[in-house]
Amino acid sequence: MQSEQVVGLVIAGGRSQRFGGEKAVATLAGRSLLARACARLAVECGVVAVNAMPGGEGAAEAGRLGLAVLGDPPGLAQGPLSGVLAGLRWARERGAGLMITLPCDTPLLPDDLVSRLIAAADGRSCAAARTPDGMQSLCAAWRVDLIADLEAALANGHHPPVHGFLEDHDCGLVDYADAAAFLNINTPQDLAEAARRLGA
Repeated sequence: MQSEQVVGLVIAGGRSQRFGGEKAVATLAGRSLLARACARLAVECGVVAVNAMPGGEGAAEAGRLGLAVLGDPPGLAQGPLSGVLAGLRWARERGAGLMITLPCDTPLLPDDLVSRLIAAADGRSCAAARTPDGMQSLCAAWRVDLIADLEAALANGHHPPVHGFLEDHDCGLVDYADAAAFLNINTPQDLAEAARRLGA
C-alpha cells in the first residue's frame, strides 16, 4: 500500500480533566504532545489532521503546525469515535482508503507502530495495537468503509466503547509485549514519568 492512500489523525478532543489543562499543548523535551504525535504519523501518512475542540488550545496548536482541525460531527454522540468518524469523512473526501489514529497523549509509542498497523489492516476493516494491558484502541487503523457503521453506532446518542466497535469489525491486532511504551499521559506525574523515560 502506498503512503498517499493512507492519512493520519491525532485524537486530541478529550477534556483532560485530570491533567488540569489541554494535554495536546503540554510539552515533553521541548515539543508539544500534539506535535510529537503528528510527526510520528507524518512518517507513514500522506497528510495528517487533528481532531480537537474548535477554539481550544489543541486546535490553536494544530493551526500553528499547519494542520487541519476536525471537530466532532454535530448531532451524534460525543466521544473518541465521533472524532474517528470526522476523520474518516475527511479521509474519504481526500480519496484515501485507510486512516491511522493516534491519541495525542501517548508520546512513547514504538517507532514501527504505524507501519505495523497499516500492514495489519490489509484485507481487514481495521487494526489496533494490543499489549498485555489490553487493546490500545485509539492506536488503530480504520478503513473508510466503516463510515456508515460508525454513523449508525453514534446515531442514538450513545457512545459505544471504542474497543467494542473494533472487536465487532474483524479487527487485526498488532501485539507489543511492552505496555510501558503505551504510557497514557493523564496527570502531570505521568508527564514527568515520560520525560524520565525519554531521558533514560
